[in-house]
Amino acid sequence: MDGQAATSDPQLQQFIEIESQKQRFQQLVHQMTEVCWEKCMDKPGPKLDSRTEMCFVNCVERFIDTSQFILNRLEQTQRSRGSLSENMLD
Repeated sequence: MDGQAATSDPQLQQFIEIESQKQRFQQLVHQMTEVCWEKCMDKPGPKLDSRTEMCFVNCVERFIDTSQFILNRLEQTQRSRGSLSENMLD
């Protein structure tokens, strides 16, 4: 199958998009785990104490909030650039 046929197949495009989303999600989870582990885990033990558990919960929530904020900002920036481009063409 050549590249042009692959780009014209809607099912293949949808499959690629879904797989790309899965990969981005896995990367995000990996990054979040790494950041929160470094921040919250003093010394590994058989159980998490309540302080460490709360640190993980807060870290994950902040990570998600920050990621969402960044995505929203990027969307706003993209929309404003799009409207600027449209105004310049008029």
